[in-house]
Amino acid sequence: MSLDTVKHAAETPDAAQPWKELGLKEDEYARIREILGRRPTGAELAMYSVMWSEHCSYKSSKVHLKQFGEKVPQNDAMLVGIGENAGVVDVGQGYAVTFKVESHNHPSYIEPYQGAATGIGGIVRDILAMGARPVAVVDPLRFGAADHPDTKRVLPGVVAGIGGYGNCLGLPNIGGEVVFDSCYQGNPLVNAGCIGVMKHEDIHLAQASGPGNKVILYGARTGGDGIGGVSVLASETFESTGPAKRPAVQVGDPFQEKLLIECTLEIFKEKLVAGIQDLGGAGLSCATSELASAGSGGMRVELDTVPLRDSSLSPEEILMSESQERMCAIVEPQHVDRFLEICEKWDVIATVIGEVTEGSQLEIFWHGEQIVDVPPRSVAHDGPVYHRPFARPSWQDALQADDAGKLPRPQNGAELKDQVLKLVASPNQASKSWITDQYDRFVQGNTVLAMPEDAGMVRIDADSNLGVAMATDGNGRYAKLDPYTGAQLALAESYRNVAASGAKPLAISDCLNFGSPEDPDVMWQFAEATRGLADGCLELGTPVTGGNVSLYNQTGETAIHPTPVVAVLGVIDDVNRRTPVAFAEEGQLLYLLGDTAEEFGGSAWSEVVHQHLGGLPPRVDLGREKLLAEILISGSRDGMIDAAHDLSDGGLIQAVTESCLRGGKGARLVVPDGLDAFTFLFSESAGRAVVAVPRSEELRFTDMCGARGLPVARIGVVDGEEIEIQGEFSIPLSELRTAHEATIPALLA
Repeated sequence: MSLDTVKHAAETPDAAQPWKELGLKEDEYARIREILGRRPTGAELAMYSVMWSEHCSYKSSKVHLKQFGEKVPQNDAMLVGIGENAGVVDVGQGYAVTFKVESHNHPSYIEPYQGAATGIGGIVRDILAMGARPVAVVDPLRFGAADHPDTKRVLPGVVAGIGGYGNCLGLPNIGGEVVFDSCYQGNPLVNAGCIGVMKHEDIHLAQASGPGNKVILYGARTGGDGIGGVSVLASETFESTGPAKRPAVQVGDPFQEKLLIECTLEIFKEKLVAGIQDLGGAGLSCATSELASAGSGGMRVELDTVPLRDSSLSPEEILMSESQERMCAIVEPQHVDRFLEICEKWDVIATVIGEVTEGSQLEIFWHGEQIVDVPPRSVAHDGPVYHRPFARPSWQDALQADDAGKLPRPQNGAELKDQVLKLVASPNQASKSWITDQYDRFVQGNTVLAMPEDAGMVRIDADSNLGVAMATDGNGRYAKLDPYTGAQLALAESYRNVAASGAKPLAISDCLNFGSPEDPDVMWQFAEATRGLADGCLELGTPVTGGNVSLYNQTGETAIHPTPVVAVLGVIDDVNRRTPVAFAEEGQLLYLLGDTAEEFGGSAWSEVVHQHLGGLPPRVDLGREKLLAEILISGSRDGMIDAAHDLSDGGLIQAVTESCLRGGKGARLVVPDGLDAFTFLFSESAGRAVVAVPRSEELRFTDMCGARGLPVARIGVVDGEEIEIQGEFSIPLSELRTAHEATIPALLA
């Protein structure tokens, strides 16, 4: 078969093309023909198909995502916002931090180890492409039912992939979460985040300007793995009877990525690049079109010069391949030799594959024949925009009317104790150390807080002890009950977790995981969640620096719970003043901050004890969240708080249990006036935290809370080797520890 060149395409307008098989709609194919004034070549069709996929083009979500730019103000810390590989914020002392969270959900179900490993690899390259040294990763995860046989296949593979890749890169894994729910059975969520650090002057952007500048592809050779990978897998639902899609999952090599990181950082140090882009979803199709589109517009690429692992690959396959550990740089001619010299030093393959041109087209050639001639913006940025129909689901009112507050409650201390033990041993509330112990949390020596702390924290300057913290949170059960409120609760919890560590929240990244956008119920959930998140960020003053949308998390007709995951980044002037969660000294006074109400919709108690989901989630008061954060940060800075733990899933008793077990000290608690023991222990009211205050600081701390109008109640003292609820029950720490730590190993043995 002869090569499908631009000339041949113009001469054969009626030639049949596999646009449907590549995931394009009929009107999208017609639009491509309209843009080009002819039918596309096979290579052009491949490029449009991956770049116009849901994962790459955001065609169903961008009409809602624009709120993040229009509604949410950019604060003084913002240096780079939405639209680049990752957002960048100023954290002081000349430092900038870049961070982002992305999804690798579908590949991780098909091939758990490689899907998760390459998710880490991809997010690390996004951070690297901004000019930063990656310093830490996080991993918010969702799996199916903990006791389902397939969870034993998916979870260990995912955890091994994350640990194997991240550990080999020497990056500490400082945070994340693990949630089990049957709604994720066929669609686990593997979200990966990364933090990078640089000086302000080292920020790099993805653009190709300057005619005559060279386009250099460097890193691993291009292979057949990942062809139509994340770009296609993440743009369609799984059918339970569908074919296996293993060839579409990328294969990672962390040692190659480590060389690529060090090579790139040395290239940055010598200021040898004018623009740079990592190769992730959509591979060379993405890198070339996005670089050209964001630059002067013209680029010529000789595709046959691309180094290959498989010489049988067609031009279309080379353009679509999502092989890992590759970067594309724009380099001025006088710097090319030095660029190649540094790559050779690090044993990184580097090849000049083209140059920036005076024109406005992206032109790609194969052995002298032109196979692509397209306006790059039409590929990279001007794809379809869908205003998908959405409507409040017909079942939503009935779900909210099924109030969890009507569920039977424990009637005495013995029943309370039994339900506490059930809660702390349930898969979602149990210790995740079986998972986190597989990650190196302290490599590089700059980790000062890591799981199971409220937030991960790393030192970024050894002299001043300047540090940054990150937390990721999201509760799909809350969002199922009310997507608007659920998204704000995810934001509030992540914000609260960062503040509880002593850091000041600055900005957010998000990973929005939903079912099929072709379902009006799902699109309503998405529209409400994005609106809630934008409104919440506006009130908290936390700009959205970027993020990711993952749609089609659906098997047949069964969609996942709407799961907006929110990552909040914060800064702390001195990591030595961080606040841990552990109750570590007897005699510390325990205070409950915030208001506790009868709020059990979507709660861990309703799930564990009654297998129930219904009612309304906890109310959100973002003004209260800001006030609570100010108290937590001030108390940490001024030495008034020894320990702090936010109250969220599982309520007060879950938080106290975790803090006691973490510090190896018990606690004696008294139910405050106006509350019953059940509500005191299990309510999931938002805007709350429990803190341990030194006796010497009690008056100063309570005066500060009173002066600022934050409700505060002394509820007990750190003491002994058990948790005692006065007048109700007591449980030895040894019994709690066994219940808390045995569950996950037993399920996954």
